[in-house]
Amino acid sequence: QVQLVESGGGLVQAGGSLRLSCQASGRAFNTYAMGWFRQAPGKEREFVATITGSTISTYYGDSMKGRVSMSRDNAKNMVFLQMNSLKPEDTAVYYCAARNNRLLSTRSADYAYWGQGTQVTVSS
Repeated sequence: QVQLVESGGGLVQAGGSLRLSCQASGRAFNTYAMGWFRQAPGKEREFVATITGSTISTYYGDSMKGRVSMSRDNAKNMVFLQMNSLKPEDTAVYYCAARNNRLLSTRSADYAYWGQGTQVTVSS
Protein backbone atom coordinates (compact mmCIF):
# COMPACT_ATOMS: atom_id res chain seq x y z
CA GLN A 1 0.00 0.00 0.00
CA VAL A 2 1.29 3.43 -0.99
CA GLN A 3 -0.11 6.76 0.09
CA LEU A 4 0.67 9.84 -1.97
CA VAL A 5 0.41 13.51 -1.02
CA GLU A 6 0.98 16.25 -3.59
CA SER A 7 2.01 19.82 -2.87
CA GLY A 8 3.32 22.86 -4.68
CA GLY A 9 0.32 23.88 -6.72
CA GLY A 10 -0.98 27.42 -6.81
CA LEU A 11 -1.69 30.45 -8.93
CA VAL A 12 0.96 31.58 -11.39
CA GLN A 13 1.04 33.97 -14.32
CA ALA A 14 1.50 32.72 -17.85
CA GLY A 15 5.18 32.15 -18.56
CA GLY A 16 5.91 31.35 -14.94
CA SER A 17 7.11 28.16 -13.30
CA LEU A 18 5.97 25.80 -10.58
CA ARG A 19 7.53 22.76 -8.96
CA LEU A 20 5.14 20.10 -7.77
CA SER A 21 6.16 17.58 -5.15
CA CYS A 22 4.70 14.22 -4.20
CA GLN A 23 5.53 12.53 -0.91
CA ALA A 24 5.02 8.77 -0.84
CA SER A 25 4.64 6.57 2.20
CA GLY A 26 5.49 2.90 2.38
CA ARG A 27 8.51 0.76 1.66
CA ALA A 28 10.43 -0.18 -1.47
CA PHE A 29 9.62 3.10 -3.17
CA ASN A 30 12.15 2.39 -5.91
CA THR A 31 10.08 -0.57 -7.09
CA TYR A 32 7.26 1.74 -8.18
CA ALA A 33 7.21 3.63 -11.43
CA MET A 34 5.63 7.03 -10.85
CA GLY A 35 3.52 9.28 -12.98
CA TRP A 36 1.96 12.71 -13.11
CA PHE A 37 -1.45 13.25 -14.66
CA ARG A 38 -3.72 16.25 -14.85
CA GLN A 39 -7.41 16.88 -15.23
CA ALA A 40 -9.04 20.12 -16.26
CA PRO A 41 -12.75 20.81 -15.64
CA GLY A 42 -14.91 18.95 -18.12
CA LYS A 43 -11.96 17.06 -19.59
CA GLU A 44 -10.56 13.58 -19.23
CA ARG A 45 -7.52 12.85 -17.13
CA GLU A 46 -4.39 13.44 -19.20
CA PHE A 47 -0.93 11.93 -18.95
CA VAL A 48 1.88 14.40 -18.22
CA ALA A 49 5.01 12.48 -17.25
CA THR A 50 6.34 9.19 -15.95
CA ILE A 51 9.60 7.94 -14.49
CA THR A 52 10.97 4.47 -13.89
CA GLY A 53 11.63 3.14 -10.40
CA SER A 54 15.37 3.36 -10.94
CA THR A 55 15.17 6.97 -12.27
CA ILE A 56 16.98 5.94 -15.45
CA SER A 57 14.17 6.84 -17.83
CA THR A 58 11.45 9.43 -18.15
CA TYR A 59 8.76 10.01 -20.73
CA TYR A 60 6.56 13.03 -21.31
CA GLY A 61 3.20 13.67 -22.85
CA ASP A 62 2.95 15.89 -25.90
CA SER A 63 1.00 18.63 -24.16
CA MET A 64 3.89 19.69 -21.90
CA LYS A 65 6.93 18.15 -23.59
CA GLY A 66 9.88 20.55 -23.55
CA ARG A 67 8.39 22.54 -20.69
CA VAL A 68 8.32 19.91 -17.97
CA SER A 69 10.83 17.72 -16.18
CA MET A 70 10.11 14.86 -13.79
CA SER A 71 12.55 13.59 -11.21
CA ARG A 72 12.55 11.49 -8.07
CA ASP A 73 14.52 11.11 -4.87
CA ASN A 74 14.21 7.50 -3.77
CA ALA A 75 16.01 8.19 -0.49
CA LYS A 76 13.23 10.61 0.46
CA ASN A 77 10.34 8.77 -1.21
CA MET A 78 9.55 11.80 -3.31
CA VAL A 79 8.89 12.71 -6.92
CA PHE A 80 8.89 16.14 -8.47
CA LEU A 81 7.46 17.84 -11.52
CA GLN A 82 9.19 21.01 -12.64
CA MET A 83 6.92 22.99 -14.96
CA ASN A 84 8.17 25.98 -16.94
CA SER A 85 6.68 28.41 -19.44
CA LEU A 86 3.24 27.70 -18.10
CA LYS A 87 0.20 28.51 -20.19
CA PRO A 88 -3.43 29.15 -19.20
CA GLU A 89 -4.34 25.81 -20.80
CA ASP A 90 -2.13 24.08 -18.23
CA THR A 91 -4.71 24.97 -15.59
CA ALA A 92 -5.83 21.69 -14.02
CA VAL A 93 -5.67 19.50 -10.96
CA TYR A 94 -2.37 17.63 -11.07
CA TYR A 95 -2.20 14.11 -9.66
CA CYS A 96 0.72 11.98 -8.59
CA ALA A 97 0.35 8.24 -9.16
CA ALA A 98 2.28 5.04 -8.44
CA ARG A 99 2.17 1.70 -10.19
CA ASN A 100 3.21 -1.75 -8.99
CA ASN A 101 5.89 -1.99 -11.65
CA ARG A 102 9.23 -0.34 -12.28
CA LEU A 103 8.46 0.37 -15.94
CA LEU A 104 7.04 3.47 -17.59
CA SER A 105 3.40 3.77 -18.47
CA THR A 106 1.25 6.56 -19.91
CA ARG A 107 -2.03 4.82 -19.08
CA SER A 108 -3.84 5.93 -15.94
CA ALA A 109 -5.35 2.44 -15.61
CA ASP A 110 -1.84 1.07 -14.98
CA TYR A 111 -1.47 3.09 -11.78
CA ALA A 112 -2.86 1.59 -8.59
CA TYR A 113 -2.28 4.48 -6.20
CA TRP A 114 -3.26 8.13 -6.51
CA GLY A 115 -2.86 11.28 -4.51
CA GLN A 116 -5.65 13.74 -3.84
CA GLY A 117 -4.33 16.22 -6.39
CA THR A 118 -3.03 19.76 -6.27
CA GLN A 119 -4.59 22.66 -8.15
CA VAL A 120 -2.51 24.59 -10.66
CA THR A 121 -4.03 27.77 -12.06
CA VAL A 122 -2.27 29.77 -14.75
CA SER A 123 -3.57 33.27 -15.36
CA SER A 124 -3.21 35.08 -18.69
